[in-house]
Amino acid sequence: MSETNREIPFITVIGLGAGDLDQMPLGIYRTLQQANPLYLRTASHPVVQELEREGITFSTFDAIYEEEEDFSAVYEKITRTLLTEANRLSHIYYAVPGHPLTAEITVQQLIESEEKGDLRLEIKGGQSFLDPMFTALRIDPNDGFQLLDATSMQPNDLMLRQHVIVSQVYDAMIASDVKLTLMEKYPDDYEVTLVTAAGTKEETLKKMPLFELDREAYVNNLTALYIPPVTEVASLYREFATLRHVIATLRGPDGCPWDKKQTHESLKKYLIEETYEVIDAIDEKDDEHLIEELGDVLLQVLLHAQIGEDEGYFTMEDVIETLTAKMIRRHPHVFGDQEADTAEDVTNNWEAIKKKEKGSQGESLLHPISPSLPALIQAYELQKTAAKVGFDWNDDAPMWKKFHEELAEWLTELKNGDQKSIKKEFGDLLFVIVNLGRFYKLQPEECLHMTNRKFKDRFRYIEKALQERGKIPEETSLADMDHFWEEAKQQERRNQ
Repeated sequence: MSETNREIPFITVIGLGAGDLDQMPLGIYRTLQQANPLYLRTASHPVVQELEREGITFSTFDAIYEEEEDFSAVYEKITRTLLTEANRLSHIYYAVPGHPLTAEITVQQLIESEEKGDLRLEIKGGQSFLDPMFTALRIDPNDGFQLLDATSMQPNDLMLRQHVIVSQVYDAMIASDVKLTLMEKYPDDYEVTLVTAAGTKEETLKKMPLFELDREAYVNNLTALYIPPVTEVASLYREFATLRHVIATLRGPDGCPWDKKQTHESLKKYLIEETYEVIDAIDEKDDEHLIEELGDVLLQVLLHAQIGEDEGYFTMEDVIETLTAKMIRRHPHVFGDQEADTAEDVTNNWEAIKKKEKGSQGESLLHPISPSLPALIQAYELQKTAAKVGFDWNDDAPMWKKFHEELAEWLTELKNGDQKSIKKEFGDLLFVIVNLGRFYKLQPEECLHMTNRKFKDRFRYIEKALQERGKIPEETSLADMDHFWEEAKQQERRNQ
């Protein structure tokens, strides 16, 4: 038989429903009576023993659950077996718990095979476990409802303001994984409900604090977990959507007068200040302070995004989309097939991709370096960019020679007394110092920032020492202050 005329295998997929035989639709029951051969994904279902008593014969895939290490391998093996049998017998029947299109990965895999033209599917629905779950819990899914798979759920999947049902809580190990995932979003003592055999005579509901979830003695393949919507505002403070709502409210008609009057231009200085306060917190090695200061930087980003949205030019989603696309595009060694074994390889790839994105428009290599950068950072970036095309010394000897030349020229201008020339030569000297720092892999801005902190700490020591003696700096000699300065240095050494 030619490939064109071959008979395409046919699988009838049947949903066994969520309960016992009394709840099964008559049409489904009649299909099961004449189903031959009939394969069940699992015999662990309330209706199966009743079907056996009715004289219906079947094979199950329960043994595969014992053979494979994870569920993905189980489902793939079941699907392969079904396709093999369908090709061999032309038409087979496959029954699954609940509804075939609700939380049934094997059925989804069969649908993919159908789309490729490998088989034909007929799907006969049974009642899913969701309807009896809603009834047992007395909830209306129209209020907002989310269904998640316990074997693959991630913290970012969770929508805390909605009813959440987690299916496939098969055993204590999965319950433990689910608990840990939920505790990244919900309070440890948040009340949840385990629902087992919803809609059957054995239906049970057990409420408990989240931290006790994996201590529950009995869970099985008929168990699902319900997490009610979060209504306490403070419990939503960790959610990005909550923060965005706060910023939008501050900028809204009934918001804060200060926030409402801000513009991109007026906020520039605050972004610079907050960035340096982050650096401060890093230098202090104070995680709590760092959390606070990173939040202040994030506030600036959100304010700029909200201004863009208020003015109709762009939204926070545009900012996130642009950044996500750039990160994926510029990391082909992670998200593509390019290789990069070292940090230097990554940097070279990044620069090559960046250059390709910008295109060749006759602009200077130095054009992307913002003139609004702090002068030390700008000098560093100018030198680094020029060095990439060979405009750099290979060792530090010429740099030291240049340093002494510039120092001599500055001293000469100091003697001449021309203020403009003094500034120019001092700038040249600073530029050479930046270049020396770059050669030794030192960020000048970071180094000077550390020195500034050190100066502040030592001067504060002087102020406190004088205060303890009833004095103030204005009434103290330089020699006395220098004495306390040396004390501060000695204390630093002892604390290192």
